[in-house]
Parts: sequence; C-alpha cells; structure tokens
Amino acid sequence: MLPEVRPHVSTALANQLAHQLDLAPHLEADQLDVERVAGIAVVAAAHSDGDAATGHLLGLLAALPAPTEAGERFWSDLWRPSGTAHLLPVNIKAPVLRSLAGEGTTLGRQVLSTVDEMTPPQRVAAGEVIGQALAESDHLPDLKTQVIGELWLRDIELTAWRVLHADRRSDDPAGRKAILDAWTSV
Repeated sequence: MLPEVRPHVSTALANQLAHQLDLAPHLEADQLDVERVAGIAVVAAAHSDGDAATGHLLGLLAALPAPTEAGERFWSDLWRPSGTAHLLPVNIKAPVLRSLAGEGTTLGRQVLSTVDEMTPPQRVAAGEVIGQALAESDHLPDLKTQVIGELWLRDIELTAWRVLHADRRSDDPAGRKAILDAWTSV
C-alpha cells in the first residue's frame, strides 16, 4: 500500500536532485543516462523513509480482518484482551485516511501510544488474537499464533516509530549541509 506523495516532500526531493545531481528542472528524457537515473534512485530512497514506513504501517493494518460485519468478531476479540479501544476501526479511521493521503504521523503516534499502554499480559493476549487472524488469512497454520501476533505487534510498533522518526528530520538544505560537512570532516 502506498500513500500519496506529499507536495512539500516532493519539492524538497526535486531541490535535492537538482543540487546533488545538477539536474535541470525540465530535463529531457534523452539527457538521462544510467548514472543519473541511479543517482535519482539513491536520492529518492533517502527521502522516502517516511513514505515507505507509512505504506508499511498501512499494509500491516490491511493484513488484519476488514472492519466489516465479517470482521466484527476479530475487532471485539482484540478490544477486550488488549484493554484498549484505540485500535478499533472507528478510532483509527481518520488517521488511516490521513495516512493514505501521505500524512502518517497521527496514525504512528496512535499506534505507539496504544502499544505502550498495554500491560505485558494484555500484549500477549492481543498478540494471540492478532496471530490467530493472521494464521488463518495468511495460511500459516504451522506457526504458533502467539509468535505471529507478537511479531506483528513488534513490526507495527517499530514501523510507527520509523514514521515519527522520519517526520522529525529537517527538510532544511542548510541544516543538511551542516550535517554532511560535519560528517565528512571526521
């Protein structure tokens, strides 16, 4: 799942490409050689941490049963043992929609605070419910549901942190240059 590209991020990427690779804003396709395309890929990858993490966060949620009548049992089973309603579809709908539009920080914060609020027994119980659903939908009957659920919880927790961490980076070219100068002078 890929979130939409945010204009303020793509502007920073375009500026970085122009600066790092000496690319003109309206470069003709025949002026792109393999080295320039590789350079574009490297710079784009460096700028895409937040988008990739947001996409992964959405993908993890999409792996769970859909919030429909058919999935209603899963969500109520998750709510009771986890001790929190913060992950219920009604409570994460707005942050999910914002994430699909390219702004994943609200969802990242909500996921991190939800997982942080769980006690160890609640986390184990939530992991069991999540693992059972994933084992059935992903056809992984040979793995323990508790292990699958705990891996999912660790993954969503780490991914939410990556979304927030990527958002904290400065898009200030002068700040970036100062950091690069400091590192290269070591």
